[in-house]
Amino acid sequence: MTAQNPAAVLWDMDGTIVDTEPYWMSAQAALIEAHGGSWTHEEALDLVGSGLWRTAQAMQAHGVNMSEDAIVSLLSERVMEQISASVPWRPGAMELLKALREQGIRTALVTMSIGRMAEHVRAFIPFDAFDVVISGDSVTNAKPHPEAYLAAAAALGVAAEDCVAIEDSTTGVTSAAAAGVVTIGVPHFLPLDGSPAHVLWPTLLGRGPGDIAEAFAQHRETGAPAPELNHPAHHRETPPMTPRFTS
Repeated sequence: MTAQNPAAVLWDMDGTIVDTEPYWMSAQAALIEAHGGSWTHEEALDLVGSGLWRTAQAMQAHGVNMSEDAIVSLLSERVMEQISASVPWRPGAMELLKALREQGIRTALVTMSIGRMAEHVRAFIPFDAFDVVISGDSVTNAKPHPEAYLAAAAALGVAAEDCVAIEDSTTGVTSAAAAGVVTIGVPHFLPLDGSPAHVLWPTLLGRGPGDIAEAFAQHRETGAPAPELNHPAHHRETPPMTPRFTS
């Protein structure tokens, strides 16, 4: 018997579809060094999967005398420039995304990058990849808070528990699992052992819609409990913005 497909597959972007983490790290280091500070690889790793306003606060703590919004905009521009020169697709991501679309499975992009960067990456995909885009500047609370995944499901008109998420970071996995989404972790820069991911895949290479359906069927009823949400790290410390859903 063929496993039932999820109502939608919700994709993280940085580190999951595109290997942009090195681009972010180099942009962060260049900005801090330009302001006379220093930036370690370990400090950069601590920000993987986080909202960009948390990154901006870390830049300010290292001597960058700019507003949070200005830092977010500058870092995003530098990463987009690098993407324009070379799009670093993650192994198997495009193939799986295309196969899902060919089967008529709905998809959303759920990223903490700002909307114009999400659209920048989307423009390089040679097919209609996403029904909805939820970006870091369209939510009040960044990952690991579940808001972004709940917003994606709502925008698609489906229940979060009927969806599958694909994430590469503990922050992202925590966000998706807290929203009740069956979560596939595909670790990249950091291990996901002990994370709330319902299943771990070492790579997306060779994976197809059938694998997604099997993971959904096996784990939708046995998800890890939602993490505590009152920790300060779950909340963005900037004023809320008006949500923008792109379809």
